[in-house]
Amino acid sequence: MERQAVDSASIRSMGYDPEQDLLEIEFQSGEVYDYFDVPEETWVGLSEADSRGRYFLENIRDLYGFQKQS
Repeated sequence: MERQAVDSASIRSMGYDPEQDLLEIEFQSGEVYDYFDVPEETWVGLSEADSRGRYFLENIRDLYGFQKQS
């Protein structure tokens, strides 16, 4: 999946696969996580958020299953 670099204190880049409802986030730490069953509306909300870090914390982090990439 191709990720787009973003201007965020906590997120370095992010990408979304609408066919799989898969959200991929690379954090500023360099760690990359996949979030599963994320609806496209949530991806759009994250993409358009004034604070992507806050949006992530409030709308994604504890609501979707995830896996850290190795």
